[in-house]
Amino acid sequence: MGILWTLIIGAIAGWLGAQIFKGGSLGLVGNIIVGIIGGAIGYWLLGTVLGTALIGQILTGAVGSIVLLAIINLFTRGRA
Repeated sequence: MGILWTLIIGAIAGWLGAQIFKGGSLGLVGNIIVGIIGGAIGYWLLGTVLGTALIGQILTGAVGSIVLLAIINLFTRGRA
């Protein structure tokens, strides 16, 4: 059940990060991957500042996703 929650929270966080960071949508699987990695980045940056409840986890993942999408955008800017 933990893996399922990780995928759901990752998908939501990745989608939310892509909505805030325009042009960063990578599809469902990409959003899940960006959300999970973004959750790790967000936790590394913020810790539990936004809380440990579901909403806090989603917001932490979204912040990390935005950071990750910005880094991806730096390396892929100008490519078709």
